[in-house]
Order: sequence, then C-alpha cells, then structure tokens
Amino acid sequence: MGSPLTISVALPAGFEAAAETLALGGELKSSICLIRHGTAGLSVAIGDLEQEDIYRHFLASAESVLTACKAEQIAIDRHPDYLSTKYGQQLADELSLPLQQVQHHHAHIAAVMADNNLPLDCKSVLGIALDGLGFGEDGTIWGGEFLLADYRGFQRVGRFQPVAMPGGAAAIHEPWRNTLAHLLPLWDTVSTTFSDTDIIRFLNNKPVAMMHSMLASGLNAPLASSCGRLFDAVAAAVGLYRDRVDCEAQAAIALEQAASTCFDRETARYNYQTSDENGCLQLNWRPMWLELLGDIQNGTDTGVIAARFHRTIIDALHVTAVSLCRTHRVDTIALSGGVFQNRLISTHLPQALQQDGLSVLQHHQVPAHDGGICLGQAVVAAAIRLKEKVA
Repeated sequence: MGSPLTISVALPAGFEAAAETLALGGELKSSICLIRHGTAGLSVAIGDLEQEDIYRHFLASAESVLTACKAEQIAIDRHPDYLSTKYGQQLADELSLPLQQVQHHHAHIAAVMADNNLPLDCKSVLGIALDGLGFGEDGTIWGGEFLLADYRGFQRVGRFQPVAMPGGAAAIHEPWRNTLAHLLPLWDTVSTTFSDTDIIRFLNNKPVAMMHSMLASGLNAPLASSCGRLFDAVAAAVGLYRDRVDCEAQAAIALEQAASTCFDRETARYNYQTSDENGCLQLNWRPMWLELLGDIQNGTDTGVIAARFHRTIIDALHVTAVSLCRTHRVDTIALSGGVFQNRLISTHLPQALQQDGLSVLQHHQVPAHDGGICLGQAVVAAAIRLKEKVA
C-alpha cells in the first residue's frame, strides 16, 4: 500500500532534532502519526478500532509506516484497554523501543499547540479539552478539562464536576442514563417538583432505585467529568435521542441544531456553581438543571432551552478560563477535543476570550476530535525525549 501519511505538518522550532516517533492515536477516529526530519506525517482518521475491518486497516497502516522508517520510540494513549495502546505496547516490546504513554487530553492540547506552531520551549498555555471521554491520571474518566500545559507536561487546574456513568459504556449509547445520573443527587426534589414533566415521567419508568444503588456503590458506574456526556444528558432531557443513539455525538449534534434556530436571539443562560476541590476549580451544573427543568415544565421551546444551555456552557468556560489565566499568569488558551466541532461553542467562546485580551489557539491542519491526538502524542513524546538527551 502507499503511505497512509497524507497530512504533513511542519513542526515548530525546537523539534528539528526530534527522534523518529510513531504515535498510534486513540480508539475512535483512530489515526497514526510519524515524526521524522522535523515534520509530522499523519493519516486521516481511520475509524473505530473495535470494528474488525478498521482495526486490520490500522495495523496495515502502522506496518506500512514502520517499513519505511527507523522509529526510535512509540507513543500511545494511557487508556489500558484501547486496542491502539495494546498494539503499541506489543510493538515496543517486539522492536525493543522506548514506549511513551501520553494522557489523552494533554495530547489534545499539545496537538493544537503544534498545529499553531508554538515552539518547543514556549510558555505554558491554558488548555481547554472537551470531549466524550479520555483516561485520566487519577483513574477516572476525564472529558471537561482545564490543563496548564506545555509540550512536556501538564497540571489539571479545572474540571467539570465528575458524574457517574450508570452502566459504564451503556451510558454512551443511552443518553437518558446520563440525565438520570445528573438528577439522582437532586432526585427527592426533582421527582416531586417536576413530576408533571415528560422527562421525569420517562425516568420513573426506568430502574431508578437500582441506578441509585449502582451510583452509591460505584459498581459499573465510573465517574466522568465528561462534557460530551453532559450534552447527552441535556439532549435526553429535552427529548432529543432520549432512549438511544446510533452513532457518536448524535444527541449532541441534534442539541446544537436545535440551539442554532434561535441562538442569536436568545441571550439568557442558566446558573451554575464553581468550587475549589483541592486546588482544582470545579464547575457544578446542579443550579442549571433546576432551571432547565423549570423551562421544560413551563413548555419553553426546545430550541430556546438548547440555546440557553449553550450560552451556559460558553459563559462557564469563559469565566473559568479568565479566572485561571489570571491565577496562573497565562495569556494563551488552546482549545481542543471533539466538542469544539460544535460551531456555536467554537465560534462564540473564542470571541469572548479574545475580548478579554487572551490569545486563542484553535485547530487548522488537524481535527479537534480524536483524529488529531496522534500528533499530540508524537510531539509530547518527542519533547520528553529531547529533554532527556539534554539532561
């Protein structure tokens, strides 16, 4: 086969002597990247590696690249169950190559930094990484993250409040599970106050008591600070793909489409809370849920609720980012992750941040979704290796 590396990205200053690094991406929208001679070559997104034909194509692509280069190290995601991670571990062992594990959201931010030509030894940026899920350094699932980051490392300085995913992977396919997870801490209030709403009637026909026990015990209910699951939860609450989705981000896309019908006219937003959790700023959505359910109860149009939700997310991200930038004396913000495919967020959040005098980095050559993380993995691994050589 011809080279699968059809996207070429000239690496920033400082990476000229980077080791030849093969990065194997993630699980969904999988892609591979090779750093060689100061340039990163990427494949287009291959697809979901859990599909057998996609996985075979992924293996063939990686083997094709390996035959044409002299890889000096392998970079992989930290998630222990990703097929790309397992393959990378096997490959590094077989070829006796160093293996660098890169946290998923750090890879997202490093990718957008490289995409904007930030030099190797640049000052730290505030990265906002928003997606469905990525394996966190604390063993939980991340997906709504504020990271103080450079190419070699990061510090988690903010997050969305972790919420359980009842049924684990089932919550990805059945959005109502996420709605229930957000509402269960408030269940005595919401099940009484909003008993006449369609969403509460729907949830009352689900095994609420069993779900409550799952969350209390943590059994098959992993915690996730996921922005993507929050979108799913709100979409289900307003009746968009409530029961099941057929593909990734289907409910979130429908929610964005509903919001787009009146976003410019609807300037109101819902309330939210922030708190300091051991030095990590946390966004809490409970006030939003009470107001959002009130809108549903009052018969407010779905598009208006969706628009208010988007306004809430944009405001929360904006206010939190400005606060963290002031605290950590940072003037550049990097945006990455699949949620930034949402045009309302990727347009209006940068505008708000720029009005506060902050520089905003967004993707140009590689996608914001997981198809771009292989670039981030590669530059992080290369940067760490370069530092080790100097030391």
